[in-house]
Amino acid sequence: MGDLRFAAVGLNHSHIYGQVNCLLRAGAKLVGFHDEDDQLAAEFSGVYQDVPRKTLEAILEDRTIGLVTSAAISARRAELAISVMRHGKDVLVDKPGMTSLEQLAAVKRVQAETGRIFSILYSEHFENSATVKAGELVAKGAIGEVVHTVGLGPHRLRRDTRPDWFFRRADYGGILTDIASHQCEQFLFFTNAKDARVLSASVSNHANVDRPELQDSGDIHLLAGKTTGTIHVDWFTPDGMPSWGDGRLFIIGTAGTIEIRKTVDLAGREGGNHLFLTDRTGVRHFDCSALELPFGRQLVADIRDRTETAMPQARCFKAMELALTAQEMAETNQERQ
Repeated sequence: MGDLRFAAVGLNHSHIYGQVNCLLRAGAKLVGFHDEDDQLAAEFSGVYQDVPRKTLEAILEDRTIGLVTSAAISARRAELAISVMRHGKDVLVDKPGMTSLEQLAAVKRVQAETGRIFSILYSEHFENSATVKAGELVAKGAIGEVVHTVGLGPHRLRRDTRPDWFFRRADYGGILTDIASHQCEQFLFFTNAKDARVLSASVSNHANVDRPELQDSGDIHLLAGKTTGTIHVDWFTPDGMPSWGDGRLFIIGTAGTIEIRKTVDLAGREGGNHLFLTDRTGVRHFDCSALELPFGRQLVADIRDRTETAMPQARCFKAMELALTAQEMAETNQERQ
């Protein structure tokens, strides 16, 4: 197999640019794209000027294309991924990979049948070098056994820039399915857990009553063995914040703690990707901004070698299962109130 040739299908979320750039950095070649929306297509062509716009059929039938990456409307990603895998290609989608447990079951079934790779770019892990560094430290035993994680995912809403589908529950899947899938994946990763369960979950709309299908706040409580995790996500990042959100991750171990300030160190050091390690010797700060992001390179190698070094297939699915289960639990509880 030569250099990986890939196509982008579904440009509805701007995360598609991060996905494409991740693959380009790894040496893959973007050979085509598809979207029915002319404006989205024109914007994409403006960035990747020599890449042709193609029909979906042409991309699916092109045997030289080994991977399709997509940031389509969230509810449409599963159906597209199934079609791509049945055409003998691997898949990399934006989170969430699907918006219902039924879609998850269908994707898992086709993935098992075809043997293709179905991957989700959980960018708050794989595109954040401080989180990657934390994984290295935890694996080396820097904080002992992990006993608890806290994942905070505040985001700026930017209401005026969002398309209508973003506010429709059936299309975006709910706040826990969407944003909190990041934190579910990180909980599994840092605890090295193959399974976990949702103890409690909640969603609400505090500040957007004119958009009743939007959930602007959500929480999850997780358990894996003796290890617990709490997650809070919201759309309340104020305009004065110099980034899209003050994303934080706390990892508490038996011999130390790690705090990651992913995008900003408020009233402190410039830039993002800050990691603070506290152990019996004191407190250390790691500037992780120059560290390599290995996910793209590993995924390209996995596609070539049929391995699972970038992310185990089971963890990719389990993270979405936790987020979708929490979403269902939260909405059921909400209906009973």
